[in-house]
Amino acid sequence: MGILEKIGEIEREISRTQKNKATEYHLGLLKAKLAKYRAQLLEPSKSAGAKGEGFDVMKSGDARVALIGFPSVGKSTFLSLMTATASEAASYEFTTLTCIPGVIEVPGSSV
Repeated sequence: MGILEKIGEIEREISRTQKNKATEYHLGLLKAKLAKYRAQLLEPSKSAGAKGEGFDVMKSGDARVALIGFPSVGKSTFLSLMTATASEAASYEFTTLTCIPGVIEVPGSSV
């Protein structure tokens, strides 16, 4: 069972558990497990042999730009609109977990 299945199972358990004083502790444990699994999704594995997935952007054109900012402010949407890249965008935080290189074609710039 993968992390996503475990997260789904815990969310279903939370949704069908009655919320009252007797179940507060149980719901707290489930929420803690849910937070732990979500953190595991965001963190890369710590194994010694596994290296992070990288990418290389060929140096060309007049400038390079990096979009850095808070979650859910529209960086991926802006990148998808300005370039020909397909970046996943959703209404929850941390949708885009990797760097996505894109190229904007500007008339008159050197290639």
